[in-house]
Amino acid sequence: MEPRSTAAPTPTASMPSDSPAENQGETQGPKRGLIFALAAAAGLAVANIYYNQPMLGLMAAELGTGITSLIPTATQLGYAAGLFLLVPIADMVERRSLIVASFAALALALAAAGLAPGAGALLAASLLVGLFSTVAQQVVPLAAHLAPPARRGAVVGTVMSGLLCGILLSRTVAGFVASHGGWRLMFLAAMPVALAMAGWMALRLPHSRPEGGLRYGAALASLVHLWREFPALRRAAATQALLFAAFSAFWTVLALRLQEPDFALGPDAAGLFGVLGVVGILAAPLSGRIADGRGPGIVVLAGAVLTLAAWIIFGLLPGLTGLVIGVLVLDMAVQAALVANQHIVYALRPQARARLNTLFMGSMFLGGAFGSATAMQAWHLGGWAAVCLLASGLSVLAVLSQAPYRRHGI
Repeated sequence: MEPRSTAAPTPTASMPSDSPAENQGETQGPKRGLIFALAAAAGLAVANIYYNQPMLGLMAAELGTGITSLIPTATQLGYAAGLFLLVPIADMVERRSLIVASFAALALALAAAGLAPGAGALLAASLLVGLFSTVAQQVVPLAAHLAPPARRGAVVGTVMSGLLCGILLSRTVAGFVASHGGWRLMFLAAMPVALAMAGWMALRLPHSRPEGGLRYGAALASLVHLWREFPALRRAAATQALLFAAFSAFWTVLALRLQEPDFALGPDAAGLFGVLGVVGILAAPLSGRIADGRGPGIVVLAGAVLTLAAWIIFGLLPGLTGLVIGVLVLDMAVQAALVANQHIVYALRPQARARLNTLFMGSMFLGGAFGSATAMQAWHLGGWAAVCLLASGLSVLAVLSQAPYRRHGI
């Protein structure tokens, strides 16, 4: 664990800091153009881990079944590895250089995927795509560093809107591109996008001065200390993991639900629901401003309650109208809670934001994987009603996890 400072700095002391906003004063922060660049970088980076999902059939037809079905799993494992192995480095090195290098490495991994001669090579390339896509999780803590405390929730909310837009729209884009040009075209088209983002970040991002004296091994070991030290981190991580599990449950079974006789709709319709989800996500900056003004606890609780409300809507209104209303509420609720929880986590220890983000986002994506896996089991056991019951239970647990916040008036 990094040492705490016990002496106040003199006005003339040169203090290493990777938070320009703290040096610029409370009222200044990143310009709108920079915030947009960070949001675009986060969304375009995280989208790469979802491109392969709608293209599995095309990949299997060309490369054969078998290990081809493991490609999404390999990508997710790469992403999980990057969260714990790469993201903490941002607390030790200059952030702009790390982000630029990560986007360049991502471009190479995408090229390897698009040119893979066989399923084994594609599996290895997918692992690397997931690994370097975690540059998205380097961008989000940087946004928190650049924003002054009074605007941190709004800035992080805007950047997270970009990230979740990337999650929701990636499958739609990949399905369209692969249908018209093949699965290889999607990876090869994503490669120059990653290179362009590397150049954009090199031009737009300010230099940072990381906290000195922390080595890589110590940074990894400090993850355990940070987890033990901050109850607020554990609560935020648990709540968001439950909410993202409920979120992932919906998106995992949506295509299966729409294929049922009640709807008789194909994959294209499922992609359009991603567009509806983006509408809800656009409300994220508002939740960030509420967190700035009234505190993040009330926003997290509201997000958990609204997630439960969304699944009640799904259960009581089984038609297309219920799905449309429910997905708008669900995406807005989960995003609001995410922004507010990040507001809590990033305030715990500014010089450790990248490592705090590793623990928080790692927990969230583990929750998402759990939600996807259990939703498929529920679907096979009891159909849509069982999925609604499962996700409602997860949402209730998320609401209950916020009881300590409300009891102490946080």
